[in-house]
Amino acid sequence: MSRRGHKSDWDRLDETDVRVRPGKGTRPRSKRRPEHADARAAMVVGVDRGRWTCALDAKPDQQIIAMRARELGRTPIVVGDLVDIVGDTSGRPDTLARVVRVSDRSSVLRRTADDNDPFERVVVANAQQLLIVCSLADPPPRTGFIDRCLVAAFAGGLKPVVCLTKSDLASPEKIIEAYADLELPFLVTRSDQEPDEVRERLTDQVSALVGHSGVGKSTLVNKLVPDAFRAVSAVSSVGKGRHTSTTAVALPLPDGGWVVDTPGIRSFGLAHIEPGDIVAAFPEFVEPVEECPAHCGHLGPPEDPDCMLDGITEEGRARPGRLESLRRLLASRARLEEYAD
Repeated sequence: MSRRGHKSDWDRLDETDVRVRPGKGTRPRSKRRPEHADARAAMVVGVDRGRWTCALDAKPDQQIIAMRARELGRTPIVVGDLVDIVGDTSGRPDTLARVVRVSDRSSVLRRTADDNDPFERVVVANAQQLLIVCSLADPPPRTGFIDRCLVAAFAGGLKPVVCLTKSDLASPEKIIEAYADLELPFLVTRSDQEPDEVRERLTDQVSALVGHSGVGKSTLVNKLVPDAFRAVSAVSSVGKGRHTSTTAVALPLPDGGWVVDTPGIRSFGLAHIEPGDIVAAFPEFVEPVEECPAHCGHLGPPEDPDCMLDGITEEGRARPGRLESLRRLLASRARLEEYAD
């Protein structure tokens, strides 16, 4: 006789006999992630709409296309980033690898859209130097732009180098003299000569180039990288042939090194930069600023009447020209009209 449904059976049940399957949202998820021990190192040389052109082992002749792995989420990846890649790294047409790791950056070139924009954008990562291209005539030099580029370089950990073009039209002496106290390296070029000095300076380095329209930056890039147009076209093909003017592109130099062309950067918003970031580039003032009042902008009177830096020059511990140069850069960040060019 079957005992199914007998009352005495139900009486003997307690909560330990009830099996409750956990809901889908309460199941523990493993925190383990793939180690990707077989990942290959690469350098990002181009970005276009969710696809990254990467040079395996930073070699120009081993370029592949990759997407960002799901585990990276929305981790930003920019030109110059050093990444680890898995998947199909053959570089054959219609193949796609995955970026699974992004290394820590040794330097960053950042900017905001303007000085009131709270969102900073990393334009180039891991560049060793910033080549600021400025023409001596047609258009005339703009020291305000140079100052703001210097601020971005100092704050981002790049070594600034100023390249003055079109010296066959005007003399570079006035500009060089204006920055003498900053002890910047200057390179001077002219349209009827090869830029040998520039080429030597950039060889075996990763260098970002910035400059206004018409200063001769594209001409300079084409002389340094004979296949520049073809290289840009190849990177652009990632996005169906479209190359936007707001995207940086890394181009390989024939004798080693990379030039990162940044055609979209016409100005630098500096909202993300603090005064201390600029002062850090002037070793003689780093310790004295610690004695300045809170919120001191280090501009001196009347803006900062209690700034301690004036006393440093009066004591002979720093050259007055160095302090003037520092304050010009600080004023450029603050966009003070009396310092505007």
